[in-house]
Amino acid sequence: MAAVGAGGSTAAAGQGAVSAGALDPGAASAAHRRLKYISLAVLVVQNASLILSIRYARTLPGDRFFATTAVVMAEVLKGLTCLLLLFAQKRGNVKHLVLFLHEAVLVQYVDTLKLAVPSLIYTLQNNLQYVAISNLPAATFQVTYQLKILTTALFSVLMLNRSLSRLQWASLLLLFTGVAIVQAQQAGGGGPRPLDQNPGAGLAAVVASCLSSGFAGVYFEKILKGSSGSVWLRNLQLGLFGTALGLVGLWWAEGSAVAHRGFFFGYTPAVWGVVLNQAFGGLLVAVVVKYADNILKGFATSLSIVLSTVASIRLFGFHVDPLFALGAGLVIAAVYLYSLPRGAAKAIASSSASASGPCIHQQPAGQPPPPQLSSHHRDLVTEPFLPKLLTKVKGS
Repeated sequence: MAAVGAGGSTAAAGQGAVSAGALDPGAASAAHRRLKYISLAVLVVQNASLILSIRYARTLPGDRFFATTAVVMAEVLKGLTCLLLLFAQKRGNVKHLVLFLHEAVLVQYVDTLKLAVPSLIYTLQNNLQYVAISNLPAATFQVTYQLKILTTALFSVLMLNRSLSRLQWASLLLLFTGVAIVQAQQAGGGGPRPLDQNPGAGLAAVVASCLSSGFAGVYFEKILKGSSGSVWLRNLQLGLFGTALGLVGLWWAEGSAVAHRGFFFGYTPAVWGVVLNQAFGGLLVAVVVKYADNILKGFATSLSIVLSTVASIRLFGFHVDPLFALGAGLVIAAVYLYSLPRGAAKAIASSSASASGPCIHQQPAGQPPPPQLSSHHRDLVTEPFLPKLLTKVKGS
C-alpha cells in the first residue's frame, strides 16, 4: 500500500519523471528483461535448492529429524507469514483484519471447506517427498519428479476438458521415456548406494507424489474458478488445514517417537534451512512468477535439473553415466518442448491443425473462452512447471 501512495505523490510532485519514463520504452524494456532474469534465477534456485537441502539434511550422520515435524513447521511458518501480509494489507488495523478473516474463513465456510481436500493431498505430498529424497539421489529425484507435468496434463484433460497439441503429447511421451531410462539406470545400480536407502520405495513415493500433485493442482484450479480471495488468504486457509492435518499425520506415523524424543529432535541448522526454504521459498516464487512466461518456467526447470546434477556430483559423489545423461537430456528436451507457445509449436509440429498452448491455459475447441480472472486469481492457475507451492498456491 505504501508503494501506491508513493507513486501518487511522485505523480503529483513532478510529471517530468513520469513523462520521461513513458517516452523511454528502451528503459522499460531493459527493466522488464532484468525482472525476467531475476525471476529465472529465483525459479532455478528454488527448484534445485529445496531438493538438495532435503537430501543433505536427510543424509547427514547423526540423529535424523522427524520429517512430519518439518512439514508441520513449514505450514505454521507459511501461515504466519501470510497472516502478516494480510495484516500489512489492512494497514496494521487489527479490527479490520479480524473482521476480514471472520468473513472470509468462518462466514464463507463453504469456500474454506473446499480447500480441505487439496490441503490433505498437499500434506501427503510433502511427506512423500521426504520419503523419496531420502531414498533417491537428488539428481534422480529431480528428473523423475518431472512426471508431475505428465500427471497435471492428464488430469487437466480429464477434469477440465483441456486439449493438448500433437507436440505436447509427443513431449509427454518423451518425458516418460526419459524418466524410464533414468529409473532403469538407478535400478541397474548406478553408483554406490547407502545401505539404509531403498530405491524402490523412493520411486513409489515419487510416483505417488506426482499423482497427488497433478490431481490436487487441477482440482484446486477447478474449485477456485469464480472464487474471490487473494493468494495470501488462500495460502492462509490452506495453512490452517495443512497444520491440522500435518499434526494428525505426525501422531499417526511417529507420534510415540516424537513424544519420547521431542518435536525438535535432530534439528540442526541444515534442517531449519529446509523448513525455511519450504515455508518461504514458494511464497517468494509466487511474487516473481508474474514476470516469467511458460518458456522461462520450462527453461528454469531444465536448468534446475542440470544444477541439481552438478551439485549432486560435488556434494554427494553422484556418478553420471551415459544412461542417466540420455534420460535427463530427454526430460530436459520434453520440458522445453511442452512449454513452447502455440506459434512455435505450430512451426515445429508443421501441422495444419491448431496447436494448443500449455495445457493449463488451453480451451477446448467449440467452447467459449473462460471469463477473465483477476490479477489475484491468475496467481491461482495451475502451473505444472513450478514448485508445488505455485501449483497449489500453498507451498512445497
